[in-house]
Amino acid sequence: MIVSLIVAKAKNNAIGKNNNLLWHLPSDMRFFKETTTGHCIITGRKNYESIPEKYRPLVNRTNIIVTRNANFKVRDAIICHSLEEAIEVARSKGETEVFIIGGGQIYKEAMAKCLVSRMYITEVDAEFEADTFFPAFEQKSWISKELSSIATDEKNQLQASIKLYERK
Repeated sequence: MIVSLIVAKAKNNAIGKNNNLLWHLPSDMRFFKETTTGHCIITGRKNYESIPEKYRPLVNRTNIIVTRNANFKVRDAIICHSLEEAIEVARSKGETEVFIIGGGQIYKEAMAKCLVSRMYITEVDAEFEADTFFPAFEQKSWISKELSSIATDEKNQLQASIKLYERK
């Protein structure tokens, strides 16, 4: 099973502020949905709660929430108490590729423990004030290729490129 992460980050690695996204890029949201649909997704509790209630749990995906709170319960999602446990749940379901979707603490832990072998990163061509950041990583440890680019238009206010990183 491939353990992947998927993230949109600014040039300064900003990914969020006050538990909210920093931008609205419909093309990136479409890429996220198309890429993760039919798979298990792993998210931290705070990131899960930041998703608007009408979209929770994310449809056509097995939602796995990682939390230290032993009393946390949510309908139609699987609760785990470690990232490793969440990955094992996905594996036990016969998953071929599981997606870590955030937030900042979960990304940091996944990268620090070298749990990820593939990253889908939307690189937004701007910098933002934020309180949550994607961790810096050694580019030389990864092979990258651009999958697509997002040009500014009436719906997408920012330029971005979507890249795939595979661990060497």
